[in-house]
Amino acid sequence: MNTPTSRVLQLLELLQSAEIRSVGELADRLGVNERTVRRYAQQLLDLDIPVESVRGRYGGYRLAAGYSMPPLILSDEEAVAVFLGVTRAQSASDTPDVAAQIALAKIQRSLPAKSAGLLATLLKTAALSPPALDGVPDAGILLTVADAVRERRPLELRYRDADDTPSRRTVHPWELVVHGGRWYLTALDADLHEGRTFRIDRIRTARALPGAFVPPATRDAHSRLVDGFAGADYPWRVRLRARATEERIRTRLPASIAVVEPLDAPDGERADAWHRVEIRAKRLDWLPAVIAGLDCDVIIDEPDELRELFRDTASTLLRIADAADGGA
Repeated sequence: MNTPTSRVLQLLELLQSAEIRSVGELADRLGVNERTVRRYAQQLLDLDIPVESVRGRYGGYRLAAGYSMPPLILSDEEAVAVFLGVTRAQSASDTPDVAAQIALAKIQRSLPAKSAGLLATLLKTAALSPPALDGVPDAGILLTVADAVRERRPLELRYRDADDTPSRRTVHPWELVVHGGRWYLTALDADLHEGRTFRIDRIRTARALPGAFVPPATRDAHSRLVDGFAGADYPWRVRLRARATEERIRTRLPASIAVVEPLDAPDGERADAWHRVEIRAKRLDWLPAVIAGLDCDVIIDEPDELRELFRDTASTLLRIADAADGGA
């Protein structure tokens, strides 16, 4: 059904699922002109639905904070109780549920300022595990990104990199992924024409743009994300050969850290006896303890600096051992 009334209701639904939407985007989504969008917004106001107009480059329409509507209406106390209950359930899981966490963001965004402040205080003092706390980024940004992923809409992001450098990106959002207690967005950077991974908590603003795109037909986003961590463009490239099964290697070097591939086994040895291990690392100082923890034969192919680090570490350990013997 595509009547004016149904489009007004669709406008309300669009405003509920994002922090702010531009007039141009709303016109595109509803299939009307911008003047009609403004008329529909006025109709919502006439129904006492608090639609706010935001001026400026990033302006448009949004719903006032704290607005909720049927069929489900929760008091502030009930909304906080539901939020904490779902958060605790998520904290007990190793793989947070995306749908549940988006629901958490909607509840968080629906609370008025006073109740949102109460919730923030509760989250700081409640005995929740770090993954649960890290897993709920800014509600408005999360909802805007999630909607763009679902509708295959481009996004304009204002983003801060790991070194706190600000940037503005236009991206085609592919998937939302939760990994290690954090939210990530895998997307095509439209300016660089290559895939990128963005941490949701580093996105300062997110604005949907007109148009649509076709996502790539590739394997699941979580695998792409983990592979991206293991193959990150860090300064050190470490290549090892380890005489151990992949399962044993993974106990110390998970998929997010290392790429592990089987090597041809020498005559008389098991087919899975030797594996090639490749690691991209910012620093080398943590590797000797991890590699020693494999408790198997290891050959360092590169870099030479890692061999020197092993020698220095071994010398330090021997000095400690000798000092202990001397003081006995």
